[in-house]
Amino acid sequence: MNFYEGSVGDKMARLREGRISLPGVLRYGIDLAEGILELHSKGILVLNLKPSNVLLDDTDQAILGDIGIPNLLFGSSFLSSDMANRIGTPNYMAPEQWQPEVRGPISFETDSWGFGCTIVEMLTGNQPLYGSPVGEIYQSVVEKYEKPQIPSGLPSSVENILSGCFEYDLRNRPSVVDILAVFRSLLNAVANDGGWIYLGTKTIAKSSSTGYTQWSLSKDHLQVGDTVRSRKPSNSCNPQNMEVPQGNVVGLERNADHGFVLVRLHGVHDPVRIHASTLERVTNGLGAGDWVHLKEEDEKHSPVGILHSINRDGRVTVGFIGLQTLWNGNSSELEMAEPYCVGQFIRLKTNVLSPRFEWPRKREGAWATGKISWILPNGCLVVKFPGMLNFLDAPSTVLADPSEVDVVNFKNCPKMIEKYQHVEDHHWAVRPVLLAFGLLTAVKLGMSIGKKFGRNINVTAMESESHYTDSQNASTSSPTWTSSVASILFREGVNLPNGH
Repeated sequence: MNFYEGSVGDKMARLREGRISLPGVLRYGIDLAEGILELHSKGILVLNLKPSNVLLDDTDQAILGDIGIPNLLFGSSFLSSDMANRIGTPNYMAPEQWQPEVRGPISFETDSWGFGCTIVEMLTGNQPLYGSPVGEIYQSVVEKYEKPQIPSGLPSSVENILSGCFEYDLRNRPSVVDILAVFRSLLNAVANDGGWIYLGTKTIAKSSSTGYTQWSLSKDHLQVGDTVRSRKPSNSCNPQNMEVPQGNVVGLERNADHGFVLVRLHGVHDPVRIHASTLERVTNGLGAGDWVHLKEEDEKHSPVGILHSINRDGRVTVGFIGLQTLWNGNSSELEMAEPYCVGQFIRLKTNVLSPRFEWPRKREGAWATGKISWILPNGCLVVKFPGMLNFLDAPSTVLADPSEVDVVNFKNCPKMIEKYQHVEDHHWAVRPVLLAFGLLTAVKLGMSIGKKFGRNINVTAMESESHYTDSQNASTSSPTWTSSVASILFREGVNLPNGH
């Protein structure tokens, strides 16, 4: 091997401000992207991109070193659980890199995250998440979906590519081909720093669990003859707008700024002009993003996963829980599976006694019902339990294998008690609020009955008083009768019998 006297990291350490100029970063970035592409063409992932692994030769050209060492550790039986979480350097690791079999798969876009971290460090002179312990980095990147900060004031194309590199879902990150194209086009336009001066960093908005990015839409270029349909919403429960249930591409517009294609639809005489970003290619009835099920199940991994790509010859790549990398096979080995989306309520199937991931139970012992909050690229479901009150030491989310759960909604709860239980699953406060409402209703009902009873007593008393008053009035009107009676009963000198 050639001997190199230093790396980009060493060069940064010798600079007074520890930063590299924008043209220098673009030039090193182009060299780095070309090296990554060469490895990717041979099926090798780097997984450990950082400035100290980018060597410099005598002509100041960047050379990628420490190639694919984490690849050698994949599947090694001697790995401890702690080492398995260290395939790479924590500050530069993508979310799926921490737990490949659970939050994976590892793919070419995993290196896009490491590339973004390397470029940010070159521009700022600071390591991403510098000074944070490993556990804190894991929580930030994996559990909180946070992105490393990027420099402010960069050219928009560089800012967009860096922001895309830090998308939580690897499918939404730019490919290295896209990165190389952006860096090359910008380098040709920048003679000096391009007017950019380092003025600090800024926080990027968190990744969304739904929707597509410009990078995910640009990965599959349509060709004449392709079968297409309207693109389905990503991880969304919103109904699909099937303006194009299925059609064939018969023409392409050469103007890349517009991106329109001509599609011939069944029953429509003239081709329809449609923007390519609203369409997806369908091959053998399958399209990227579809939920699929293996016809012949493998005990090593979940049988249900998400289709990442399908070639025009039928070759496919699929993300399955239990596999560290993408599964490669043929579309004939797959069949369509029930899709899941963010916002759905799910619970374990009744025949699942020992789930792949720990799942909470209700107080009566039945499996709890949870709500999907995120869907990982391998189909792993991130589930919250709004109907359960979590304490400080309890995890806020759990993971679920899609092959082990059923969708629960108000309509498929047949009995009234089950419908009420489903309402309770929407929030932990439903039962206390219902009890408080019932207690308040009982108090109000009691007060209402009490008031009514009191009014009845008053009416009776008034009637009695009225009757007594009438009697008095009657005695006043007939003094002769009352006086004679009184004189008979109460006249003086009358001896009453003993005991009366």
